[in-house]
Amino acid sequence: MPSTLARRLDAVQPSVTLAMNAKAAELRTKGADVYAFGVGEPDFEPPAFVLDAARAALEKGVSKYTAVSGIPALKQAICARTSEVRGWSPKPSQVTVSVGAKHALFNLALALYEPGDEVIIPTPYWVSYPEQVKLCGATPVFVETTEADGFKMSPQAFEKALSPRTKAVILCSPSNPTGSAYSAAELQAIVDVWKKSDSWLIVDEIYADLVYDGFKHVSAAKLAGDAINRVIVVDGVSKTYAMTGWRIGWSITPEPLAKALDTVQGQSTTNATAIAQHAAMAAITGPQDEVEKMRLQFEKRRMVMVEGLRSISGVTCRVPEGAFYAFADCRALYGIPFKGKPIASDEDVAFFMLEEAHVAAVPGGAFGAPGYVRFSYATNEERIRGGIAAIKAAVERAKKG
Repeated sequence: MPSTLARRLDAVQPSVTLAMNAKAAELRTKGADVYAFGVGEPDFEPPAFVLDAARAALEKGVSKYTAVSGIPALKQAICARTSEVRGWSPKPSQVTVSVGAKHALFNLALALYEPGDEVIIPTPYWVSYPEQVKLCGATPVFVETTEADGFKMSPQAFEKALSPRTKAVILCSPSNPTGSAYSAAELQAIVDVWKKSDSWLIVDEIYADLVYDGFKHVSAAKLAGDAINRVIVVDGVSKTYAMTGWRIGWSITPEPLAKALDTVQGQSTTNATAIAQHAAMAAITGPQDEVEKMRLQFEKRRMVMVEGLRSISGVTCRVPEGAFYAFADCRALYGIPFKGKPIASDEDVAFFMLEEAHVAAVPGGAFGAPGYVRFSYATNEERIRGGIAAIKAAVERAKKG
């Protein structure tokens, strides 16, 4: 049996979160109560009417193949919802429904990127953006941002990164992992620079409905003007409706690209699950009261997490505009003894918290931001307070030796 794997995998980094998850699972098997601040998954259930819609679909015998790019009613619902809440109006022929937003992004990578292409990605970034680029033989070009600038790419830094080889730019607003979001003016400045190029603008809006303190999300597609034929929007039901496991995401693209995505998906997964598509349609078209209740809970949890992290000696953390992540600078914890030697990296910090405090979080190096750790507050306030208290106790124990 051949023992060699495809060389394209040589460029892809293994996920440190897998090692974290394995250690957390090991601790749980030993009876430990692990505080799960690592997973970006709401602890709520989908609205009841969504579950009812899934049951009704089952009873009607919805269990066959659908069109590769999604059932017409769902695509129409996506367009109507986009028009209502994002302020621009795509056509159903522009929508490709996929097996989650990650799948939509992977389809785009296969359809767009080739060896020699460059894809601009601001740091910190979601872990899959650069890896999908590299899998296609293209090169990610990172634009560094800072906490002082709100983890947002400046127009000046963006313009310097553009080159004749730039095939696409990927933005995520609100961001995973930082929760940062671009205001209308900030995003317009980015769009104005981008319009000078002939690249694609890919905007991941999966967290767009989860914003706080009156922040107003603005879709880049609304600001693109006559460059709208180079804008791609990625979205889905996972975060807004607590439907992570249902695996329904989508891309909205110009029609020629949508046809290409249909071809790509037609040779991989074919359609997203039929029943899940009907449930997603119900989520999008139904009452949004439950979404608002979840959003308000996340808003409260956000401050519990941020203030808790700030109470750990030396740790700093900005208040995020959206999503459900707090991105904390944990470099003040470097030097604390752990397993016979001083902590020297964000990965050390994360494993220290996991093993000594039973708190699972994700080291910032995985997102291109060494020294930081991402904490998800998609869990209840009691758990957040308990996890913070456990970290503080572990730090004090370690300092005392």
